[in-house]
Amino acid sequence: MNVLMGIGNSLNGDDGAGPWVAQHFHHKNWKTIDCGTVPENFMGPVKKWSPDLLVLVDATDMNLSPGEIRCIPPERIRELHLSTHSLPLSLLMDHLQGFIKKSVLVGIQPKRFSGPLSREVHNAGKHLIHILRRGTISSIQSL
Repeated sequence: MNVLMGIGNSLNGDDGAGPWVAQHFHHKNWKTIDCGTVPENFMGPVKKWSPDLLVLVDATDMNLSPGEIRCIPPERIRELHLSTHSLPLSLLMDHLQGFIKKSVLVGIQPKRFSGPLSREVHNAGKHLIHILRRGTISSIQSL
């Protein structure tokens, strides 16, 4: 079993990329959680489920074109600007390490932080869902 945590603020434009993916991704081998801006509130269920794979999806300023998707290695997480959550994702991932086999942070480059999701980020979310359904997350380029 795998878990996807969508992280971000749906009221802040492209910062809602993670929650959008969580709301639209459905698969029999996955549990999805729309964490909003408080992913730490969902550590209990993740620990209980003890997934083979934990995928966190978040809007991330990576200085790329809007809608670009990248897997972010653990050593790069602290240096990037992630969305509007309170607990740094590096701490969240460190805390969950003993309960999961593997974790991956997927960043989606935002375009704007107002209005609805931009077309680029919306399309990136759809593409990421397609990748997750096919089980080819390893095809996502690393940052």
